[in-house]
Amino acid sequence: MKKFMDENFLLQTETAQKLYHEHAAKMPIFDYHCHINPKDIADDRMFNTITEIWLAGDHYKWRGMRTNGVDEKYCTGDASDWEKFEKWAETVPQTLRNPLFHWTHLELKKFFGITEVLSPKNARQIYDACNEKLKTPAYSCRNIIRMANVHTICTTDDPIDNLEYHQQIKADGFEVAVLPAWRPDKAMMVDDPAFYNAYIKQLAAAAEMEINSFSDLLTALDKRHQYFHENGCRLSDHGLDTAFAEDYSAKEIRAIFTKVRAGNQLTSEEILKFKSCMLYEFGVMDHSRGWAQQFHIGALRNNNTRLFNKLGADVGLDSIGDKPVAESLSKLLNRLDTEDKLCKTVLYNLNPADNELYATMIGNFQDGSVPGKMQWGSGWWFLDQKDGMEKQINTLSNLGLLSRFVGMLTDSRSFLSYTRHEYFRRTLCNILGNDVENGEIPNDMELLGDMVENICFNNAKNYFNF
Repeated sequence: MKKFMDENFLLQTETAQKLYHEHAAKMPIFDYHCHINPKDIADDRMFNTITEIWLAGDHYKWRGMRTNGVDEKYCTGDASDWEKFEKWAETVPQTLRNPLFHWTHLELKKFFGITEVLSPKNARQIYDACNEKLKTPAYSCRNIIRMANVHTICTTDDPIDNLEYHQQIKADGFEVAVLPAWRPDKAMMVDDPAFYNAYIKQLAAAAEMEINSFSDLLTALDKRHQYFHENGCRLSDHGLDTAFAEDYSAKEIRAIFTKVRAGNQLTSEEILKFKSCMLYEFGVMDHSRGWAQQFHIGALRNNNTRLFNKLGADVGLDSIGDKPVAESLSKLLNRLDTEDKLCKTVLYNLNPADNELYATMIGNFQDGSVPGKMQWGSGWWFLDQKDGMEKQINTLSNLGLLSRFVGMLTDSRSFLSYTRHEYFRRTLCNILGNDVENGEIPNDMELLGDMVENICFNNAKNYFNF
């Protein structure tokens, strides 16, 4: 019987162990998509408690706690840090076979050297031990990043953000590149005229111009796009429930923009046309400056109206959606490709039923200009666990080139989540190790070692080329 989470955790064969320990483990982390706050890095924030760095903002844990019967007071409410940690410690034993169980203990082991299984029995001891370490300079925000061997971080930033914290980090000479990523979703959220017009006012202020027409909107966005470019951004991201590729005319878009700016509710058809236009225009902007673009597609957000009205977004009220996507996604990519305006693109699906759809979609638009120009991204959100990653790796292997894959990312708000890269790397090495042991691929450690190192780091570094 193997010991829980020893040095060969998830590595079932000697080949897998060799691939991980000699190749994967040493590679730096290229975290090209996350939601951490750049202000924390700029300030080199110190965390007062393990609750602050571990539980605040982590909707994965909040969902688990709610499911375990924990009152909201201990998730997002006003309970003390100890009380919240205590409730999480009560929940952890109930998360067996949920990825939360693995993530929790990987993070405790990696950053705090704790190998005990967290439970109510040792909660206070572990809480105090972690807090003592967090008081020391070795656990400042930047030192935690260094501890994780991070090479590059791409945050997620709105076009109106002034990027002052990215500028401060660069001016400080921090050796880890912390770069913005352009997330312009709000610029196309015309579903709610009041929200949209308030946002356009903010965008106009950021671009230092008036926005009175659709042409003005594109000019303002392009000015901000250029500003992001000047601050090191080379990557955009879009969070979508599906792809949008309705037919429209320039005249229709101008009229739709005028209508929403007047505060009038749009029809469903008008909303789809406007979003289709904006996705295309964003793609053109990205291509014009040599960026890569990302599409995170398939979340059904804010399902619980009662809690959403009380707590807001991003608190664990989202699930997998099932809107059709193939035809519209193909139409959008095909239009950009036909006009020679399709930049490097990473697609992520949230619905596992779409795995083969996405894995085959990227093959339609590879053009030989760069290895793996079109990428099917790693298992995302509800799929960034062992089973989801295995399915993504196996499906990509069957229908594309796993060797050209740009690998894992954290997609997290926590500075302790870099262990997700370790989780992915162990899973990858285990799959390859099993294939070798089964005689399905050659026992060529030079070939396999290079492949592992490329997927873990080199491919992303070369692909994004920051």
